[in-house]
Amino acid sequence: MAPKVLVSDKLSPTAVQIFRDNGIEVDFEPDLGKDKVELMKRIGDYDGLAIRSATKVTEKILENATNLKVIGRAGIGVDNVDLNAASRKGVIVMNTPFGNSITTAEHAIAMMFAVARQIPEASASTHAGKWEKSKFMGVELTNKTLGLIGSGNIGSIVASRALGLKMKVVAYDPFLSEERAADLGVKKVELDELLAQADFITLHVPKTDKTAGMLDAAAIAKMKKGVRIVNCARGGLVDEDALAEALKSGHVAGAAFDVFAVEPATESPLFNLSNVVVTPHLGAATSEAQENVAIQVAEQISDYLLNGAVTNAINMPSITAEEAPVLGPFVKLASHLGAFIGQMTEEAIESVNILYDGKVAEMNTKALSSAAIAGVMKAQNPDVNMVSAPVVAAERGIQCSTTTQEKSGVFDSYIKLTVKTAKKTRSIAGTVFSDGKPRFIQIKGINIDAEIGRHMLYTTNDDVPGIIGTLGQTLGQNDVNIANFTLGRSEAGANAIALLYLDAQPPVSVLDKLKATGMFQQVKPLEFDVE
Repeated sequence: MAPKVLVSDKLSPTAVQIFRDNGIEVDFEPDLGKDKVELMKRIGDYDGLAIRSATKVTEKILENATNLKVIGRAGIGVDNVDLNAASRKGVIVMNTPFGNSITTAEHAIAMMFAVARQIPEASASTHAGKWEKSKFMGVELTNKTLGLIGSGNIGSIVASRALGLKMKVVAYDPFLSEERAADLGVKKVELDELLAQADFITLHVPKTDKTAGMLDAAAIAKMKKGVRIVNCARGGLVDEDALAEALKSGHVAGAAFDVFAVEPATESPLFNLSNVVVTPHLGAATSEAQENVAIQVAEQISDYLLNGAVTNAINMPSITAEEAPVLGPFVKLASHLGAFIGQMTEEAIESVNILYDGKVAEMNTKALSSAAIAGVMKAQNPDVNMVSAPVVAAERGIQCSTTTQEKSGVFDSYIKLTVKTAKKTRSIAGTVFSDGKPRFIQIKGINIDAEIGRHMLYTTNDDVPGIIGTLGQTLGQNDVNIANFTLGRSEAGANAIALLYLDAQPPVSVLDKLKATGMFQQVKPLEFDVE
């Protein structure tokens, strides 16, 4: 019996034809997604669901999806899908992260031109019959320095276009290697260097805890006077209030924004400023982009339903049903190892090596490696998953390798992750105990036995008396409860580490108190997905 797919949003007819050409039965009902009640009644008839943003796939809808195996979102955002409910139901959720890259990059370039030449204001003035030619004095892009914040798929396209316009491009990206920068034709710099040098700044990073508000009042103050800022990435990367003040003072000459902290944006400090160009999140709004993502989602859903191939999955790895019971705990371990390194590393990563020792070396190490790399990359890019992680790493010029060996120690199996940057090498190893729970067994070459919790605190120090007391007393006095506590040292009086499993993440003020003692070289809060 042929698989059956429902297209409940307005997708290209080409995508519908792809399903039919593949022998898949398809119902094209582009308005059904807006009717939650009717969708709930009918979703049980389908193996696949192809959507855009209008269809809201809620937990209640998924409860009725008795045959559903895969949801494909034509586009990158999947906030209209209850991922937890889909995962519990065993439904794969896919997106199409690369189908609109060119369109979004071109919009950023268009916005750069618009703010440089004051095109919207000049157009409105001319429509009004004013002919204010002397009022709209612009600037050229040629020979100007573009500061690129984020050099991934979209950022690299913007760099290419800017170089074609004879601009000089400097780039800040923690994952950008010198080799990749050379391939792109850009100069890799730190953020403060970029702020000081750039005539134009354009952002191409996801919104994370690290990037939210990254261009705040302090960052804007470091910018060259007369800079112009373009944001077609995510709302909230720039402090809109601080930017509005800088625009009014003249420190920032202009800004062009396609995204806002709150959307739909009916008001913003940037609105009605004469030196600001704004558009309603049009980055992916071209006919070509919509066609690309529609075709891509149809091909991905077809490939999964017919061949079992998983591409751009958000919520599950490429693991067969037979492998899952044994491999699953090691996938989680690999992810935790990567998450530890990713949260500890802020400089550009040059290489990643994953060592598989013992029985784990005979497992599906490709899936395990993807989980480890995804864990590393998620600290900077939460949209990365096990499928896309190797691609994203390759785009960043990161060399990824694996090593397998026969059992060499006391554990039947363990995984060791080593990451190299220009400044240092970091390593961490872990295993899965007989209870199925992952453990960290070595950090920086120091042997430990650490249970992994959602909230953890990692410290490094010289092996001197008083460390345990200082940690316990400082956290206790500030109502931070310790669930578990692990210590390790290389040798007496040498390097030592502590890894604390906490009930909640400690406030910054508590971390500052620990640092103020002068006893620790490093005090780093960590978070892990332990569900």
